[in-house]
Parts: sequence; structure tokens; C-alpha cells
Amino acid sequence: MKKVHVNTGKPYDIFIERGITENCGEYIRNVSKAKKAMIISDTNVSPIYGERVKKSLSEFGFDTFSFVFKAGEQSKRLDTVYSMYSELTDNGFTRSDIIVALGGGVTGDMAGFAAATYLRGIDFVQIPTSLLSQVDSSVGGKTGVDIPQGKNLVGAFWQPSAVLIDPDTLDTLTPHFFADGMGEVIKYGCIKSTELFDILESCDNIKSIIDDIIYRCVSIKRDVVERDETDKGERALLNFGHTLGHAIEKEHNFQEISHGQAVAVGMVMITKASEEKGISEKGTANRISELCIKYNLPVSDRISLESIVKSSFSDKKSTGSSISLVVLDRIGSSRIFSVKKADMFDFCNV
Repeated sequence: MKKVHVNTGKPYDIFIERGITENCGEYIRNVSKAKKAMIISDTNVSPIYGERVKKSLSEFGFDTFSFVFKAGEQSKRLDTVYSMYSELTDNGFTRSDIIVALGGGVTGDMAGFAAATYLRGIDFVQIPTSLLSQVDSSVGGKTGVDIPQGKNLVGAFWQPSAVLIDPDTLDTLTPHFFADGMGEVIKYGCIKSTELFDILESCDNIKSIIDDIIYRCVSIKRDVVERDETDKGERALLNFGHTLGHAIEKEHNFQEISHGQAVAVGMVMITKASEEKGISEKGTANRISELCIKYNLPVSDRISLESIVKSSFSDKKSTGSSISLVVLDRIGSSRIFSVKKADMFDFCNV
């Protein structure tokens, strides 16, 4: 087992252990005295892991309840969270009880937002089952939902009580969703770790070292989040590829293209632009592009640049007349670069 301690305003531990879903009740009991636990999951994950999580929670004295929503980004909206509130209220959940988020990034973001806002905040635990959620979204306390104007525009910072990562759950992922997670893995190499990027380039069997890859990504995010818990500075670097990526997702109506795929396209697009402007080291965009292709991720999209740029203006990193982009000086070294909205199309048009 690997453990990563996160020393935020509310400290917690991340446990990485194969089979941890089988005895998750023990870990959750160690961080909670709750009588009731609401397992929030989706229609893809609940049939696979719901019963074993419920069984383990019951063995450690939790009265368990379940809320299952239709899988997919399209469910990541306020009316789904309202339904969670109803389920919590109807079953008498109080501030002393706990939510267990069982699933991928959509589940974790929404369950976390429900936990942050129900009764002004109750505890929750993350059990991420997708690669993307294990390496990224389950860590750091960002919760939220999408609205028609953009992705994750409504949310709250609410740290979990614990994160339980079981790499065995990746065995049930389709190749598409494993590749989706690799988009975020590549991001971490780009912004913070030349060593990780080099490993990804040279590795012939990524699944054989995936436990270590998860640990490396989680450790990088932990370090950034500890220094900037509420996204006022350095944490913005974690959004490399996301400004254009989120715009691409929005232009596809959160269908057709998944988050990791959109981020991959966004990373390549912004690095081609920054390389053209002399910001990034020559050859950087090509290395990222080749790595994305190696891990079955797209590097371009059919949506026009004009539409992508226009949609990017509603991004959370947009302030006044400018938008903050994450650019690379070189692989492993990143920084924030501000561009006037009026100049954004010209900046990206290469």
C-alpha cells in the first residue's frame, strides 16, 4: 500500500492499494463516526462495485443507502444534485453522517458538491474508479457541476475525509476511458515532471506500472494543492490544456468527446501556439502530440478555432478583458501567460 498525506486546511490521507474497495468500510470507519453512509454512484459503476462497498460499510456499522444516477457528463448538473439532496433528506441524513462517492470524475465532483452544500457541509469520502479520477479529480477538494454556459462553473472547495484508490478497478475500464485518464497523466508530466514524461515516452506497457504512475500524479497534485488550496496561484498550472479543452467539450455539448480527449487536444493546440510565439522550447508540441497519439488520444478536433476561442471566454480562468493560459517553457516547466481576449484568436491561430 502507498499512502499520500494531504496537509490542507482539512488534512486527509490518500490510500493506494489493490483491493481496497473490498475493505473500504474499515478505512472509512477510521475517519468517521457516522451512523449513516450514502453511496453515490452511476449506472455504470454501481452494478460492478456497489454491493461490495455496501457490504464493507455494513460490516463496520454503517447504515447504508444508495443514490444511482445515469452515467455520463450530461448528468453533471444541478437537478441531479437536487435529487441527491432529496435522497439525503428523505433518509434523515444529518451533519454527522457521510457521503461515499463511488465512481469517476463526474460522480466525485457531484457527490462532493452535494456534501459541501447539504446542511452547509457534511463529510465525504472519494472512492475513484476511473484512471482520470484516480490521478486527478478525486484529489484536491474541487467539486461542482456544469451549466449550459460552461463546465464546472458552479462548485465549491470541499476536501474529502479520505481518498481510497483501488487500481484493480481499472481492469473494468474500456480502452476509451483508460485513454481518457492518460490525458491527465500526460498533463502532469508536461507541467511538473520531466521524469514522468520520459517514463511515459519509453514505457511499452503502461498498465504494468500504473500503481506507480498514480502515486506520482497524486503526489504532484498534493504538493500543488498544499501550496494553493483555493486556486489563487500555482494551482492554476493544473489547468494546462483545460481552457481550450473545456471549450471543446462545451462545443460538443459534453458528448462525442470525453474530458481527457479534449484536454489532449487543448494541450497540443496551446503548445503549438506558444511554441510559435517563442514561449515554448521548439519541438515541445510535437513531443506532446506523439505521446498523446501513443496513448490513443486525439490531437485535433473538427470544431473551428473561432468557436473554441469564443467558448473559452466563459472559462473560470477568464478575468475581465484577459484570459490566463497555462504554457510550457519546456517539458516539466510551466507558467501562467495572460492573453487579451481580443488577441486570443490570433494567439492560437498557427
